[in-house]
Amino acid sequence: MTKNLLGLFVALALCFFAAGIGAFAASRGLNEWYPALRKPSWNPPSWVFGFIWSSLYTMMPVASWLVWRRRATASVATPLSVFAVQLLLNAAWPMLFFALRSPGLGFLEIILLWLMVATTVGMFWRVSNAAGMVMVPYLLWITFAMALNGSIWSLNAG
Repeated sequence: MTKNLLGLFVALALCFFAAGIGAFAASRGLNEWYPALRKPSWNPPSWVFGFIWSSLYTMMPVASWLVWRRRATASVATPLSVFAVQLLLNAAWPMLFFALRSPGLGFLEIILLWLMVATTVGMFWRVSNAAGMVMVPYLLWITFAMALNGSIWSLNAG
């Protein structure tokens, strides 16, 4: 029981560390640069991003923990490695988009992120249906974020 709770704590710590890196990078362009960009009419209000990301960064470690808990009965090394790669890509996106102020690089990177998240969902689902289901909202949000990033890049190119 204690080992399982420790696993959950480690998963939470890793995901919130990645969230912190992303938040720091986003803060580099969030107040002045981002508000000045042209955005599509369907761009959500700022408060939505904080709510959604807080929810997702709480769900992701739960999903990875559900997979990790199956380590005695399933091969979990590859799914958890893919999860770690998508987590790194997740932390890298705000660096490219906000800190470097490059919607183009952000868009290219978020395509890779989407592929890794989709792969993670599939791999998690094979190990634990619950873990796969917990990751689906994240995949949906990344899909929306990719469309938004592409639109912002298109509206501000040139």
